[in-house]
Amino acid sequence: MAQRALLHSLLWGVRQQTFNFSQERSQSMSGNVLKLGIPKGSLEEATVKLFARAGYNINIKSRSYFPAIDDVEIECMLIRAQEIARYVADGVLDAGLTGKDWILENRADVEEIAPLVYSKVSARPVRWVLCVPNDSAIQSVKELQGKRIATEVVNLTTDWLKDKGVTANVEFSWGATEVKAPKLVDAIVEVTETGSSLKANNLRILDTLMESTTRFIMNKEASQDKWKRNKVDRLVLMLQGAMAANGRVGIMLNAPKDNLDTILKIFPPGKKPTISELTDKGWVAANVILEEKLVRDIVPDLKNAGAEDIVEYPLNKIIN
Repeated sequence: MAQRALLHSLLWGVRQQTFNFSQERSQSMSGNVLKLGIPKGSLEEATVKLFARAGYNINIKSRSYFPAIDDVEIECMLIRAQEIARYVADGVLDAGLTGKDWILENRADVEEIAPLVYSKVSARPVRWVLCVPNDSAIQSVKELQGKRIATEVVNLTTDWLKDKGVTANVEFSWGATEVKAPKLVDAIVEVTETGSSLKANNLRILDTLMESTTRFIMNKEASQDKWKRNKVDRLVLMLQGAMAANGRVGIMLNAPKDNLDTILKIFPPGKKPTISELTDKGWVAANVILEEKLVRDIVPDLKNAGAEDIVEYPLNKIIN
């Protein structure tokens, strides 16, 4: 308890003295504040952009770990994604965004509120993979018995190997993990999105430990607080809405009623445009949401089928 109190004091007490930040936030109408961990590093820029699309503007100043956000009921702190789950579990933070991999690596007992599938490169999950050099004689996980493996996720790797019935010397890697095999270790466990770095270092994937996406997590005690849980649920709803709109656009057009059946068949299967009557009884308006990559093929066909006044417009959020 003493360590927890000290950690809390260091993280949030220093903040008041150095940045004079919480005085402004304490002016919240409700008097309640949600302490939120934002991942610093590779996910930082993508997270800030996602929040902006959701309607929350985060301003990160140089060398500051306490970014401003245009919501007086939220206090943000920049922390490495590797550590957020631990601080949320300990109650230093009420909530945060971190990968499923780091929840498992920290063996953190937290409440997972929702998956948020975004990353620094794409909207695909990242993978933690077991790799060996291309010319290695090792062909299966079983052959790593007693071997040396380098990785940043020691607990995750050890637990996975245990499930496979393998005991190996798993050591923490401080970086440049891809270059350590075969001279320093027999194999590595590394995270990848595209696999390009692994190929560049002449590594082949032996197996996949897990796929990981970002999760919005809460401290279990904080999740029982009615105000904090409601605040998080509202925030997550907007974040999910922003992700749902990513890569999609709206299309609206006017069409002769006589051509409507032909026009509707142009849209992808399952798409059901909203049809509205116009003042000209022989015409209707149609509105539909599409994948942006489909628009260049569909719009010319709509035009050829008699549609007019075709408008493409961007979407910030889609709430289902």
